[in-house]
Amino acid sequence: MTDYYIQDAHSFPGGVEEVIRYIHGKWGRPQNYSFYRDAILNYGKQLPRFFVLCKAGEIVGCGALIVNDFISRHDLWPWYACHYIEAEHRGQGLGAILLEHGRKLAKELGFPALYLCTDHDGYYEKYGWQRIEDGYERDGEATRIYRVIHK
Repeated sequence: MTDYYIQDAHSFPGGVEEVIRYIHGKWGRPQNYSFYRDAILNYGKQLPRFFVLCKAGEIVGCGALIVNDFISRHDLWPWYACHYIEAEHRGQGLGAILLEHGRKLAKELGFPALYLCTDHDGYYEKYGWQRIEDGYERDGEATRIYRVIHK
């Protein structure tokens, strides 16, 4: 991990626009670039927060803390979202580092727990996340909800 580091979207040396392009490239669609750009550019006092995992100045992964991850459970927040590691950098525990960064950031911001939704089964449990129930995406599909409580 010594060659890898996490950088806030707004302090990335390549500029926030590069971060926007990267995150949108992983999670967006052609018609919603302006949504991602606006969300990443407009930080609140606490949320949202977008960050990237870098190696030698190149973005190799990303994560975010957001208010809602487009699912039915608006009573739960904040959400960890945009979790991604480039394929050639996987298998080194980097996902765990991004998850831990998100958890620590949520704790620093005063949130007692952090949530995420996913269709993955067995991945997040390895890092202390507990599946609590299902929620529903905008299209009506069920999605797993996980929570991690800060110690």
